[in-house]
This record gives sequence, structure tokens and C-alpha cells, in this order.
Amino acid sequence: MEHLTKQTFHEKVFNYEQNKDWNFEGELPCIIDFYADWCQPCKIVAPILEELSKEYKGKINIYKVNTEEETEVSAAFGIRSIPSILFCPSEGEPQMAQGALPKETLIQAINDVLLKEKK
Repeated sequence: MEHLTKQTFHEKVFNYEQNKDWNFEGELPCIIDFYADWCQPCKIVAPILEELSKEYKGKINIYKVNTEEETEVSAAFGIRSIPSILFCPSEGEPQMAQGALPKETLIQAINDVLLKEKK
């Protein structure tokens, strides 16, 4: 899982300095985990996202943004509580979820929001 800086966030997800409207820059849909090292619930989510990044390799990308280090990126998305998880489909608006979500919920969101799989 790649940790994004402001620069790599602009290149791989969204350049919020140039665009007011959402414009996804990535090739694959992605999940962005906004976290901090001191955040206990973040530590619960981290290994689940690690597993998902392997299970969905080649279908989606999973990135992490350290809210302590990348305060500007966090502010651009109005992150107030962590973990906050941003689901970015290739087309359409991103969706934010808050809290330590269980793996089943993350899988459902990946399928519904990112891969748009029809049941």
C-alpha cells in the first residue's frame, strides 16, 4: 500500500489546487485511508486494507494518507475524524465513510461504489 504525499495525491487521485470539481486522475478506482499513527481504530483497519489490497490487486488501488503529515490534503477533504476512508470510483463522485469499518462492509463498498458490480 502506497502512502501518498500532496504531490502524489495530485497525480494519482485528484489535483484539488487546479480543479474545483472532482476530476479523478487515477487509472484504477481507489480507496484512500486517512489515518494517524496514534489512532487506535486506524490500527484495526490497516491490516484489513492490507488484505484487500492483495485480494483486489489489479482491480483497485489502496492508498494511505497520514493526516498528521499531510494536513493540507486532509483539510481539502474536510477530514475531522479518523479513520476516514474515501472511495474513489473511476467515474462519478467519491464517497466518504468514517470509522473502523469491518471487512465485509469494505468489500460491499468496493463492489458497490468502485467496481459497480450488479448483484
